Amino acid sequence: MDLGIAGRRAAVAASSSGLGFACAKALAAEGAKVAICARSDESLVKPLAELGPDAVGFAVDLTQPDECERFVLEAAERLGGLDILVPNGPGPRPGTFADADPPSYQSALEMNLLSVVRMCYAAVPLMQRQQWGRIVAITSIAVRQPVANLILSNTARAGATGFLKTLAREVAGFGITVNSVQPGLHETARVVSIYPDGVDAEVAGIPAGRLGQPDDFGALVSFLCSEQAKYVTGTAIPVDGGIYQALL
Repeated sequence: MDLGIAGRRAAVAASSSGLGFACAKALAAEGAKVAICARSDESLVKPLAELGPDAVGFAVDLTQPDECERFVLEAAERLGGLDILVPNGPGPRPGTFADADPPSYQSALEMNLLSVVRMCYAAVPLMQRQQWGRIVAITSIAVRQPVANLILSNTARAGATGFLKTLAREVAGFGITVNSVQPGLHETARVVSIYPDGVDAEVAGIPAGRLGQPDDFGALVSFLCSEQAKYVTGTAIPVDGGIYQALL
């Protein structure tokens, strides 16, 4: 299926590895021009080589307010405009109420809520002017079903979901769709760091019986950026192998 996004310009945040890179790779495979970012130039070398000569990379720290805007605006400058934004960020450290102090929440909010807000504020005016845009944020299944030992992520990503849902209503008339995708457990370094003793027990609770593959996740994100998905907005889609089982 031709998704109709060949030549579109996409900025994918926190995308040198894991789910972010999978999204960048899927968009590039559809012919989009992709900008990625990581905290260091060294981290960009391998993913840029894999994405090909049309891809560009930026060393940015998305925990710093000015860096979020800088990534989006510099990506737009290098790519000749911006059509697609995939907000993403590194997950906060694991922790419970007992061992996460109040300053830890501020850091988590910077990483997984305010970074999303700031990137959208930079991108939306560009999309409004051209009457076309796609924003697809990577959040977490924890928004629907809080994950044990991840109180910081559970809190911050729920806030991001509320912001994105509200934004979707306000910009739909400009031809801009805003959605989020909620990963469960996928084969990424983040999952390994959360479960250093292995994921066998967690996999046993997944109806699909396995961890998700990042490339499958990226394929869904690229579809939400497509022409075919132009009437899909304001959604928050679980991608979790069936682990979330509530009706709504």
